[in-house]
Amino acid sequence: MKVNVGGIDRAVRIVVGAGLVALAAMGQIGLWGWIGVVPLATGLIGYCPAYSLFGLSTCPMKSEGAK
Repeated sequence: MKVNVGGIDRAVRIVVGAGLVALAAMGQIGLWGWIGVVPLATGLIGYCPAYSLFGLSTCPMKSEGAK
């Protein structure tokens, strides 16, 4: 599994996912809030299956000449 979620994208996923899960756990937003587990998990792991499906990546490109 190759990392395809970059730094800012990961941070946003973790914050939004954790927020949704917290609100769902407190009963503030209904059961649909548990969908926050998905962005939370992809942010923590650094891999998004949907990005792979569409050939996307938010990771910065590494230059070929850099060592």
